[in-house]
Amino acid sequence: MARLGMVIDLQKCVGCGACALGCKTENNTPNRDVKNGQTFNWADFMFKTEGTFPNVSYTAIPVLCNHCSNAACVAACPVKDKAMYKTENGITMHNDERCIGCRKCQRACPYSAIDIVKSDTGYSVISFNKRKVETHAEYRDKTEMIPGCTASGAEIAEKAGATPPYETKYTHPDYESVRRPGVVEKCIFCAHRVAQNLMPACVEVCPSGARIFGDLDDPNSAPSKALAEHKSFRLKEEAGTEPNVHYIRSFKKG
Repeated sequence: MARLGMVIDLQKCVGCGACALGCKTENNTPNRDVKNGQTFNWADFMFKTEGTFPNVSYTAIPVLCNHCSNAACVAACPVKDKAMYKTENGITMHNDERCIGCRKCQRACPYSAIDIVKSDTGYSVISFNKRKVETHAEYRDKTEMIPGCTASGAEIAEKAGATPPYETKYTHPDYESVRRPGVVEKCIFCAHRVAQNLMPACVEVCPSGARIFGDLDDPNSAPSKALAEHKSFRLKEEAGTEPNVHYIRSFKKG
């Protein structure tokens, strides 16, 4: 079977955010929970500026679920039939029905950068839909920002016929197109698109072609050829999770 993975060419990535917007629109992820400091961007970024003016360098590193071969989140899931599990083609998948919302997967993931005891800040590799907060609640709110002038979130959702208004409906045996409160959610490499021989949304919308997706075990695939041509690195390799998201080159130099 395939081992699906992604290579991100940092020389081509300028941090424009098209991948994040494409992902959010495709996968109906909630907006940022400002009150609780949690993001729901499955396609997120680490931005880093180094040096002293005028000798300053800037780096944008896209981050997402690494779909690790030795996934810590899968090992930590206490559910008998595993709510978090590996598919035959290497995707780290999540089953909404089996999820009990314990968040042990978040604690175990070395990429979540999250301390769920103190806060919900960090990169949203694995996000949690709080039990007492309805997802996309802003689109059920009838409050108008300017009474008699602007539309409320509820009115927009009603006109669009969907909550959220930009909802992309897809059928997947494990994953709901709009997740409910009390479960975790994460990047699934757009498994619903991959099943139709399409690229993940983040790959398709990237204007510079910085994201390369395919079977890492196929030497003739685009990501395998990129890895053969360029030296790569992976985030937190020392954690032993064997991530399947690789990075090549840099924005600063070839």
